[in-house]
Amino acid sequence: MSEHNPKHVYIHTIGCQMNVYDSGQLMAILKAEGFCETRDIGEADLIIVNTCAIREKAVQKMASFIGRFSGLKQKKPGARIVVAGCVAQQQGRRLLERFPHVDVVVGTHAFRRLPLLLEEREARGESLVDISMTENIEKTDSEILLKHHQTDVSEFVTIMRGCDNFCTYCVVPYVRGPEISRSPADILSEIADLVESGMKEVTLLGQNVNSYGMKEGLCTFAELLERVHAIDGLERIRFVTSHPKDLSPELIEAFVSLEKLCPHIHLPVQSGSDRILKKMNRRYTVAAYLDKVYRLRQAVPEIALTTDIIAGFPGETEQDFNQTLELIQEVEYESLFAFEYSDRPDAPARRFKNKVDAVEKNRRLRKLFALQASITQKKQRAMVGRTLDVLVEGVSKMQKKQGRAVNNGSTELCGRTGGNRIVNFSFGTDCDLDIRALKGQIIRVRIEKAFSNSLWGVPVNMASPSRQIKGGYVHVA
Repeated sequence: MSEHNPKHVYIHTIGCQMNVYDSGQLMAILKAEGFCETRDIGEADLIIVNTCAIREKAVQKMASFIGRFSGLKQKKPGARIVVAGCVAQQQGRRLLERFPHVDVVVGTHAFRRLPLLLEEREARGESLVDISMTENIEKTDSEILLKHHQTDVSEFVTIMRGCDNFCTYCVVPYVRGPEISRSPADILSEIADLVESGMKEVTLLGQNVNSYGMKEGLCTFAELLERVHAIDGLERIRFVTSHPKDLSPELIEAFVSLEKLCPHIHLPVQSGSDRILKKMNRRYTVAAYLDKVYRLRQAVPEIALTTDIIAGFPGETEQDFNQTLELIQEVEYESLFAFEYSDRPDAPARRFKNKVDAVEKNRRLRKLFALQASITQKKQRAMVGRTLDVLVEGVSKMQKKQGRAVNNGSTELCGRTGGNRIVNFSFGTDCDLDIRALKGQIIRVRIEKAFSNSLWGVPVNMASPSRQIKGGYVHVA
């Protein structure tokens, strides 16, 4: 590829944080091969859609996206289209039958082979499929990746791949393979390199981080957190996702002993009915789940809890659903992600009888959202008047959308609290603080307004001319 005439690549990501991480790695790999990233899809010579198979809606999004380019080859014969990720792994060559204009189908374990696959596509003149799986995770070449990666304040780092739990509704074990953990040394090296290039907050990713290292005899997840915590320059640590059955006392203690570990945990419950949990193969009861919640809040009273709920799982009765509502009321989550159940290929629940009809699933979903909205509103209002530590991520969405000052001529920035609440805040026009220098710093913000999905506040004592930034926090003299 000519350095003077590089090809442009556009990546469209659908799905979870792990897909976001994978897309970032894939972009860095392609940049190392001479491609240039573009955010203008019309400019792209290579279009990649990184897919998600967890719900039917995500698969429909993929199909709609790919379908838009059926006539692209006539206008731009040299353009190439790639389908990557979980749907690619699941459907393989069937995608080429449905979308003959696709050039390469690359599965969840084959991302690093994409440059070679593209070369082979040109040499052979035909579309290719690579959905082979490996039994280990290749070592990350941080030096090469970071050379072609624009580090942000907060980054995802995958610590493990695959899943061994086989929940009856889930396709992850089939599309990402069995659970495999990365070596602690590789993880720590990647995080240290990211911190050196500007990252302040890391989110460790895995389908079940609580079981990290168990199969391989590595350190436990709690021990890994201790090692990550020791990295100089890192300000905050988060992780997703925790399976409730494997939440250990050591991990709960980590929230107390590790200052950098954010007081927030995503603990998917899926249902408040023991009968449905058994059909889901979740391997815990509601009582056991609530005991974990009690222990977490006993250790860290203000810990922020979020969860996942499936509405209308096969066989879910009105009584089962009401038990889920009761659990939500008892726990009072900060927020939740709720979805209508949908049959997934390979997942055992697809064969279950007594399916809940679409209208009823939607009714239950809306009722879940309504209940959670009232709880979230109450919790958001309770933040008004408090002063919170906020990690500055950059300008707010409203600022970006309007492309100008949004509040009496001032600049509005955005950040997150340790409990993962979004906080927007602004400075007066007479403030001479270098706003660009604030990105990646932790500042104190007094909350003055509460909204459904965010808070708004004012930085405390930020207008002082004798201010100075030290150790990731803004100190006012």
